[in-house]
Parts: sequence; C-alpha cells; structure tokens
Amino acid sequence: METLSYETEINASQQKVWDVLWNNYPEWTKFFGNGSEMKTDWKVGGKTYFLSVEGGGMVSTIDSIDEPNQIIFKHLGMVDKEGNEDTQSKEVMEWSGSFEKYILIDLDGKTKLHVEVQVEKEWKDDIDSGFKQGLEVVKNLSEK
Repeated sequence: METLSYETEINASQQKVWDVLWNNYPEWTKFFGNGSEMKTDWKVGGKTYFLSVEGGGMVSTIDSIDEPNQIIFKHLGMVDKEGNEDTQSKEVMEWSGSFEKYILIDLDGKTKLHVEVQVEKEWKDDIDSGFKQGLEVVKNLSEK
C-alpha cells in the first residue's frame, strides 16, 4: 500500500471548497470514471458508497468528519451493482482499511486543500492521474 498526497491552494473559503467537493462530486471525479457518484449518510461509522455509472464500486465509512475542515473515509470493501457488499474476500482484505483524507486549511480567506489516499501499487497511476485532473476542476469550480 502506498500513500499519495496532493495539495493545492484555492482562492475561495473552506466552506466553498467543501461544497464543491461534495456537491459536484460527479464533475471532478469523472477522471476516475464518467458518471461516478457518492452516496453517504454523512455519519461517522455509517455507510458511504463510491459508485460507478453501472452501480458497483466501493463501500466505505466516514472515520471522522469536521465540516468544513476535514473528512476521512475508511474503505471497507466492494459493492456490486445489485448492492451486495464484499468486505471479506482475499482481494478486498489486501486493501480494506485504507484511508482517503481531505483536509481543508484556512489561509486568510484562501484554502489549502490537502488530500491523501492509500492505494495498491497496480492502481497508483490511475488514481494519481485522476486526482491531479480532478483537483484542478475543484480549484476552478471553487474560484468561480
């Protein structure tokens, strides 16, 4: 497992960046898969789904949340398009428990967005490319 980190300074408030991240999720995550969506109950220990347009994807939980300062997702497993969760297979157990962190730091009205994601080696290039392009979209939408 490898941790990838990204940081960008955005000329917008923390709340605006937060709102862009979670209200425009399909727009900035299209580089991971067109039509991606996030469904969550916004509760620590609850369920969060990161889904493809076909309906399958990852099942996660919110490990901690402090809007608009930070949110940390803990990935638990996969979900198929019928909604069946896999949190116990050998393949899932290799990365289950990995984190995805979004930290927003106020810089006198600007925001430093820091993102960390733990990935398996075979997904590194795809995830790296997706975040680099996606966070540029977050920056552009936030600064409008």
